[in-house]
Amino acid sequence: MARRYVIDLGAHLSECDGNYLRLARLMPDHEVSDRRRFRIPLGGAATEVAVQVEHRGRYTTVLTLCQRSPLPAANETRIKVRLYHDARCAEVIEFQGQRHFEPTYGYPNAKMRQPDEKAQVNRFLREFLNSCLAHGVACEETELAVSD
Repeated sequence: MARRYVIDLGAHLSECDGNYLRLARLMPDHEVSDRRRFRIPLGGAATEVAVQVEHRGRYTTVLTLCQRSPLPAANETRIKVRLYHDARCAEVIEFQGQRHFEPTYGYPNAKMRQPDEKAQVNRFLREFLNSCLAHGVACEETELAVSD
């Protein structure tokens, strides 16, 4: 009999805390800037990454990260992340158009998600942000938000 997956809450919170800090380094002015773009050199091509503020609230901000490659066979990567400023954590809320990740899933399930799907998308965000921080090169000035 297969053992049921149990979420490690401490590890999950640690992952989300680390992703908040990585995003703060990547876009430190997210309170006033709406967008940041940069390139990540890959061989002879450069992948473009855009970080866009979708929503600002008093306690949260929603960002969309989009990676586009000039290679025709490469798919676009799109991740939507909610930053919780009071808790200083960031969590994936949408990945490649899929939303509403439960902490665990029975397997099999209707959407064919892995038992630890939520943990996997947040780990992917960590790896993606680490790559951006290590290899990203800014390609334009940030666009400032319009204040009323």
